[in-house]
Amino acid sequence: MELKHKMENKKPIIYQVFPRLFGNSNTTNIPNGSIEENGCGKLNDFDIRRLRRIKELGATHIWYTGVIRHATVTDYSQYGIPCQNPLVVKGKAGSPYAITDYYDIDPDLSVDLEHRMDEFEALVERTHQVGMKVIIDFVPNHVARQYKSVCKPKGVKDLGEDDDTTKHFSTQNNFYYCWGQSLDLGDIKSINADEEESVSDYVESPAKATGNDQFSNRPGRNDWYETVKLNYGIDYCDASGRSEHFNPIPDTWRKMTDILLFWAGKGVDGFRCDMAEMVPAAFWAWATEKVRLCFPGIVFIGEVYNPEEYRKYINSGFDYLYDKVGMYDCLRDVICGRRRAGDISYKWQETDDIRDHMLYFLENHDEQRIASDFFVGDAFKALPGLVVSVMLQSNPFMLYAGQEFGEKGMDQEGFSGKDGRTTIFDYWNVASLYNGYFNRKQLTDEQRQLEGAYKFMLNLVNEEKALYAGEFFDLMYVNQHFADKQYAFLRKADKESMLIVVNFAGENAKCDVVVPQHAIDYLNIPEKKCQVVDLLNGEELTTEVYGDQTIPVEVGPYSVRIFKMNL
Repeated sequence: MELKHKMENKKPIIYQVFPRLFGNSNTTNIPNGSIEENGCGKLNDFDIRRLRRIKELGATHIWYTGVIRHATVTDYSQYGIPCQNPLVVKGKAGSPYAITDYYDIDPDLSVDLEHRMDEFEALVERTHQVGMKVIIDFVPNHVARQYKSVCKPKGVKDLGEDDDTTKHFSTQNNFYYCWGQSLDLGDIKSINADEEESVSDYVESPAKATGNDQFSNRPGRNDWYETVKLNYGIDYCDASGRSEHFNPIPDTWRKMTDILLFWAGKGVDGFRCDMAEMVPAAFWAWATEKVRLCFPGIVFIGEVYNPEEYRKYINSGFDYLYDKVGMYDCLRDVICGRRRAGDISYKWQETDDIRDHMLYFLENHDEQRIASDFFVGDAFKALPGLVVSVMLQSNPFMLYAGQEFGEKGMDQEGFSGKDGRTTIFDYWNVASLYNGYFNRKQLTDEQRQLEGAYKFMLNLVNEEKALYAGEFFDLMYVNQHFADKQYAFLRKADKESMLIVVNFAGENAKCDVVVPQHAIDYLNIPEKKCQVVDLLNGEELTTEVYGDQTIPVEVGPYSVRIFKMNL
C-alpha cells in the first residue's frame, strides 16, 4: 500500500510531551494540589535552547499533548472562561481529553492569558525554526460535559447549540440525549466527597450520552463520566442496535472538519487523533480529503486498537496508526520475559502489507513507564526493545518525554495514583524530565548514560540509509536456536548492509547467526569477505558473508550489536 502523506524522507521520530509537566520548576508536589501549590509548565518553557536539545536527541516531530483548553477546576472566570463543576473534572488539572473549547489554548500553559493563542503560534514558529514539525491532539469522539466555546470564530455555531434535545438521535444533533432523564452522578459523588458542596447543584437535563458509548443517564466511576459522546450520524440505540445515517452529511462532520482546518491554519503539521476508531471511518475519509485540499502535507495519526480495523482506517486517510495491540504488547512481554523474542516476527508479519503505516512505541501517556515497578523496573533492560522498535522497519517511532531519562512514573500525584504512569490529571513536577532540560547538573550518571543511548540510536537511524529506508530481512526462521532471548535481522540499502542482533537476557549471549541463501539473494548481497564496523564501539573486523553460513556474534546482557558491512 502506497504511503501518500509521509512526514519526510527519513524516519519520523515523534517526541510526545505534556507542556503542563515539561517546564514546571515547582517541586512542592502536594498530592491533589492546586496550580498555586504545585505550579504548572508553560508553552514559553519550550525556548530555542530546549527545542534544540529535543532535536539533538533525534526527534523530527514534537507532539504537544494537551494544548487545547480542557476541563479544569482552576478558576479563570476573570478572563471570560467558564468555570467547570469539579464533579465532572478528573483531578485538579483535569483531563486533556475533556475538551471545553476546540478553538482555545489551555490557559494553564500561558504566561499572558489574554494572548495565549499568540504564545501557541510563537511556539509553532520556534519549533519549525529548529527544524521540527508540530503535532497536536484532535479529540473527535467526545468533549467535556460543560463544553462551551468562547473563542470560536465569528459565524461558527457551538457544538449542541441547535440540538433538538427532545430526540435521542438526529443527524443534525451534535450530541445524544436520554429522553426525559436527568444526569445521575450518584456513583461519582463518592469519589469527589471533598467537593460535595460545590458539586451538589450540578444539573444536566436531559442527560447526554457519556464518551465511552455509555448511553444511559447514570455513568459509573469507571466510565469516561467527565465527557459526552459526539454524534457522527450513527444511531446506537435503534432496533438493529447500530445504524448509519451519513446522507445528508451530519452537522458534526462539518463542525469537526472546520476545527481541523482552524488548527492546520495555525501552522500545525499533523494531528494525533484520540480514539479514532470510535468515530466512523466514513467521516475520516470525508474530513481528511477536505483538509488535504487546503493543506496537502498534513499528517493524521490514529489511535486505533483493533488490528482488524487497521486497514479500513488507513484507507480512510490515516498515515499512521498506533501498533499497540501488536508490536507494543509483544515487545513489552519480551522485555519482561513473558514471551519469546522470536514472537516479534509474528507481529510484524501481521501488518506486513501496511508496515510503513504502523507507529511503534514503548511508552506514551496511557501506558506504564518502562522503569516503573509495573513494567520492568530498569530502563536499561528495554534498550534491546528500543532498537527493535526504531530499526526493524522504516515506519515511525514515538517516545514519551522522560523516557530518555528512565522516568519511573511511581509518584502518587492525586487523582492519578501510584500506577506506573505519569499523571495527565494533576499539577506536578516530574524531576527527571525537569532536570534533563532545565537543571542538568542534577542528572545522575545512569540518567546521562541512558540519554546517551537514546540519542545515539535515534540519530543513527536517520544517518544510515539502510535503517531509515533500506530493505528488511528477518533472520529468525533459520535461527530458532537463540529465539528465546535474542533477535536478529538485516537491513540493506545500496552497497551497505546492517546486521543487528539484540539480547533481551541478563547474561552474555553467544549467537551463531545463520544468514540464509534466501537473504543473500533477496537483498542482492555479494558473497565474499567484507569489512565490518561495530557502530557501537567502532571496532573494525573482517568477516565472510556466504549463504547458509554463520556469523559468530557475542552480545552483552540487555545489549545490542549493530554491524555495518560495506559490500
